[in-house]
Amino acid sequence: MSIEIKAPNAPQFPLPFSHALRAGDFVYVSGQVGVNPETREVVGDTIEAQTEQSVRNIETILQAAGLTLDHVIKVNAHLTSISDTPAYNKTYENLFSKPYPTRTTVQSGLGNYLIEIDVIAYAPTRRGEG
Repeated sequence: MSIEIKAPNAPQFPLPFSHALRAGDFVYVSGQVGVNPETREVVGDTIEAQTEQSVRNIETILQAAGLTLDHVIKVNAHLTSISDTPAYNKTYENLFSKPYPTRTTVQSGLGNYLIEIDVIAYAPTRRGEG
């Protein structure tokens, strides 16, 4: 059984998906792009700006589930251009704390977006806690 997580302050899209679902101790957050939650317009034209906004949107959804970025155990990132990986890594390192979540990064066709990120969070503990 899963429970839908609704985050009114996260970007709202007229598409058939939930912001997140909680299944047992895990919260699965749908892919988030670097858009302003109020206007749904792309924030900046750099991988750094869009990565930061994507993660902030994820953070908003996690907060609606009573969690933080420190609960994230798995990150899946889709980059429009794999050449953006070094700049993405630097921004990612500033947004997540050690021990870092496990991660997969791939190149995907995302249209106007430079990045889309989805995560899995483990609710009972934060990364690094026993």
